[in-house]
Amino acid sequence: MKLRTLSLALCTTAIASTAMAEDLRMSWWGGDSRHAATQAALEVCGAKHGHTISPEFTGWSGHFEKLTTQIAGGTEADLMQVNWPWLSFYSADGTGLADLNQFAQIIDLSNWDDAQIVAGSMNGALNGLPISTTGRLFVFNTTTWAKAGLDLPKTWDDLIAAGPVFREKLGEGYYPFEAAGLDAALIVTLYGTQATGKPLIDPATNELTWTKEELVNAISLYKTLVDNHVIEGWQDRAADGNVPLHENPEWSQGMIAGTYQWDSTYFKISDPLEDGQELAYVDLLTQDGQKTPGIYRKASMVFSISANSEKQEAAAQILNCLLNEPEGVSALGTTRGVPASRTAREQLSEADAIQPIQVEAQKKVIDAEGPAIHPMMEFPSVRAALQDNLELFAYGEVDATEAADEMILAINEALEDIK
Repeated sequence: MKLRTLSLALCTTAIASTAMAEDLRMSWWGGDSRHAATQAALEVCGAKHGHTISPEFTGWSGHFEKLTTQIAGGTEADLMQVNWPWLSFYSADGTGLADLNQFAQIIDLSNWDDAQIVAGSMNGALNGLPISTTGRLFVFNTTTWAKAGLDLPKTWDDLIAAGPVFREKLGEGYYPFEAAGLDAALIVTLYGTQATGKPLIDPATNELTWTKEELVNAISLYKTLVDNHVIEGWQDRAADGNVPLHENPEWSQGMIAGTYQWDSTYFKISDPLEDGQELAYVDLLTQDGQKTPGIYRKASMVFSISANSEKQEAAAQILNCLLNEPEGVSALGTTRGVPASRTAREQLSEADAIQPIQVEAQKKVIDAEGPAIHPMMEFPSVRAALQDNLELFAYGEVDATEAADEMILAINEALEDIK
């Protein structure tokens, strides 16, 4: 009621000072905390600038396909949350999305440094403003690890050794880690990157860099984790319905005690935890002889404006409010990670709205080393090549060599489209 009352009060003032009130649409993906915060931010920003914004939100699964269909048909929302790698798909020549440079009088672009502006630009057009810089980190449930009598792991060997201890001391249903679907594919990618010092796909040449033997070695890690009771097998996860981690009661109860996630999803994975369960981020696990820590770091999602929208100026006002103005910044908080906008970061820091664990995680992301990530690593075709064949390996339908052969074939086919 307080929020609605505030919105109505602001709306009276805003409409009086706005040349034209617009009905806008905004789309995004996320978890419950992001959905709630974004709707609250749209309400206060809409009231401030005299616009109404209809929210369109989903979970991560299927969002790329939905947005791709909308953009192809010209039916996308005026304002969109877009995954950074998708910029090269939607706007390779810079014209597929609006150029935010054209709204510099509305959007305070000085809040982003040159590198961040470049990250959101295609062919010189600023097609998306980075919301945060994000990376995949290991996060563990300290409560459960303490119950098992173990320190948090620092190496892969530490993690592997923890599996039998969890089973013996806590029970068959307790696991020190989780990895299935995308999480499993990215764990395999991390392990291989550390061992080789190379990204799976070279961003400069658009070519695979790993040999088949190197890929086989990375794939084999998955079986090692299952065989040592470190993770629940793919089949068992599937039997439970492949429930997302943040919706899995075994995660909320601390029975699954570790994962490898984007630091920007902290609230998504921490909010479901039952009382008494606590999380901690650790440095990337290491392996003997590794060439790099292998951080998977990128500009996270960006905010973009539709090139087809007839209300781009109004959308720019809302975008600036969400990322730079006190009302929007306060409402969004850190539900998309520590903000890239300097003004937003300073405001939330002064208000103690950025939790220490988020600051710690962001520092680990920024400080860690690793090769550049190819945008195709985020594309469904490449992810399917990794996940589908890793699933066949997990089910025992192919061995590691056969899985590697199929991955290489499918990824090379996907890369042909951009060569």
